[in-house]
Amino acid sequence: MKKLLLGNEALAQGAIDAGISGVYAYPGTPSTEITEYIQRSKTAKELNIHSQWSVNEKTAMEAALGMSYAGKRAMTVMKHVGLNVAADVFMNMSVSGINGGLVVVVADDPSMHSSQNEQDSRYYGRFAMIPILEPSNQQECYEITKYAFDLSENMGLPIMIRLVTRLSHSRAGINVGDRIAENKIHLPLNSTQFQLIPMHARGRYQHLVDIQADSRESSENSSFNKSFDGKDTSMGIIAAGIAYNYLMENYEDGECPYPILKISQYPLPKTSIKNLFDTCKKILVLEDGYPFIEEIISDFLGENRNVIGRLSGHVNRVGELNPDSIKKALGFKVEVTDSIPKVVSGRPPELCVGCGHRDLFDAINQLGKEQNTQKVFGDIGCYALGALPPFNSINTLIDMGASITMAKGASDAGIHPSIAVIGDSTFTHSGMTGLLDAVIENTPITVIISDNSAIAMTGAQDSSASGRLVTICKGIGVKEEHLKVLTPLHKNLEENINVIREEINYQGVSVIISQRPCVQLSKEKKDNVKHLQAVSIN
Repeated sequence: MKKLLLGNEALAQGAIDAGISGVYAYPGTPSTEITEYIQRSKTAKELNIHSQWSVNEKTAMEAALGMSYAGKRAMTVMKHVGLNVAADVFMNMSVSGINGGLVVVVADDPSMHSSQNEQDSRYYGRFAMIPILEPSNQQECYEITKYAFDLSENMGLPIMIRLVTRLSHSRAGINVGDRIAENKIHLPLNSTQFQLIPMHARGRYQHLVDIQADSRESSENSSFNKSFDGKDTSMGIIAAGIAYNYLMENYEDGECPYPILKISQYPLPKTSIKNLFDTCKKILVLEDGYPFIEEIISDFLGENRNVIGRLSGHVNRVGELNPDSIKKALGFKVEVTDSIPKVVSGRPPELCVGCGHRDLFDAINQLGKEQNTQKVFGDIGCYALGALPPFNSINTLIDMGASITMAKGASDAGIHPSIAVIGDSTFTHSGMTGLLDAVIENTPITVIISDNSAIAMTGAQDSSASGRLVTICKGIGVKEEHLKVLTPLHKNLEENINVIREEINYQGVSVIISQRPCVQLSKEKKDNVKHLQAVSIN
């Protein structure tokens, strides 16, 4: 059977056909469509494959590990910065190992299309000493995913699949194969395997080190790592993942004159790389992301080898690759023309018309003028656009949950007023612990939770916070008299300004929940959200 699928969707179909029992994820571009595809899949519904969104990436990965402990196959999905959130369990489960197959899918975002950095997740995989798979096209997204679950169970390790934005979000025709049955529940044979107290963890870590040779042998023999002969040995090419596709786009007949080593499985296959170096005078390394391969090569080939790539400046050091950047590295002439008519002017993203965040920022800005100061710590979500004109309301944007903790630190340093703006989903993702820190010391900060009852930036997925924010804040210890709920509408502007003014003047922790459903939600969802909010307040 053939299907037209995004790279993300091809991977999701591969996971279904590999017999998964659950996918655990938090939405994050460019990874979101993987879980959404499984949520929409008729087959997944019939099989009752778990696909509810998790509160954050750490809880998602831990739940996937729990399903693996039970002997079933599980997948956890996130974007690259989400792996930072899950790093604790990620590093430790490489030591504990797995029971049922466990695949960690991380979608990197070179060029920062929707991210704070260009972080390359391959470094995490190497740090954890687990195999990494990097598909070069949509068909490999499907095939590599099925292979990854088998490899995971054969090695007894979690396996990382690394995607990049262009592969995640481009379509191709995919040949889809048969689906295998889900694993039956079976608990680990080794009763101490998952007990990482030092006396057991030392043995598990030694085991992880001991099987590195097996991991490298698997990579050496992998059908996804391929060598191609070339007549011109003045240069050899190592092309990783999608870079191989970009390379071949420069040769219409599919015949590259140089020897090529295509890399889609790590650890790097030493023998194949050495053979390429022994054959060619210099090596061009093509990889999307950081100069990961280029740096590692010196570990086993020495510094004096003639290697060119991102570090040497022959390939752009910053941003994603494309066929033209590789064409330039190959020494071809790249034609740049200004003759293409500019039909639409470039424009930054902006908040939707009617968005509740707009009215909240209007209130914050008026107070800023009144007090001749503005110290507003922002967070990750649609409301991050408040950092841009015409609002210019937010002074910082660092990572999920940082608004509250940075506001606390600034307050501790003597800044007043110190205001944190955070979304409902981001608050439950990683803001609650920061609020608890502030409550413990009764730090004079004002936390404004801009509650649109959706994970709106990634497509308005359901928010874990819906109808729970008041209860959560009370449970954390926010005083009821300083826990306020307001509705961000223009007609309420003066009233909302008064509420915020009163709370920022309070010398302790105050929380304001600015509550209005995302304009992108359906009427049915909006009605449900309003019902949950009413129940919560009452």
